[in-house]
Amino acid sequence: MTNDAATTSSGAFQTTVEQPVPPQDLSEIVGHRFIYTYANGWQYEMYVKNDHTIDYRIHSGMVGGRWVKDQQVDLVQLDDDSFKVSWNEPTGTSVAVNVMPRKRRLHGVIFFPHWVEEHGERTVCFQNDHLDTMRRYRDQGPTYPIYVVPEFAKITLFEYVGTDDDSVISVAPDALPADWSDRTN
Repeated sequence: MTNDAATTSSGAFQTTVEQPVPPQDLSEIVGHRFIYTYANGWQYEMYVKNDHTIDYRIHSGMVGGRWVKDQQVDLVQLDDDSFKVSWNEPTGTSVAVNVMPRKRRLHGVIFFPHWVEEHGERTVCFQNDHLDTMRRYRDQGPTYPIYVVPEFAKITLFEYVGTDDDSVISVAPDALPADWSDRTN
């Protein structure tokens, strides 16, 4: 095999030092909203607004009630039906979510700083209205030990809603009808 990027007989793209990034087709995830429930029972909703921004709501779990708009992310296609969305929040929390839409499965790892583990209720708000407060809490800490939550989740709703639509996630989870996040498709 040469050092040039190549496609194997199975159609899989092979990366090389010279071509480390496989072709990127984000159309299966950009513009989609999905609701998912982790194995621990925590329920989240993510809207992939475009190739670098998400909005999300947390319907239940340690920080249930929190919602965020215009979170900058790194979004890549890892393989066919496999995407990674990762970001770092003003709270100091880091998140990496691998999404497999056709399989209706994802795996997320949340890295909570210790202050969030101790006082998650401080983050339960519309974060965009409290960015300076979140940064102040982050800087006050404590950061360590990091509370790592690795979980698989089932995607129960996956729908195309279009790109860059600020109305997709526009209210807090508790402002939605009681069974809104229980919808499936």
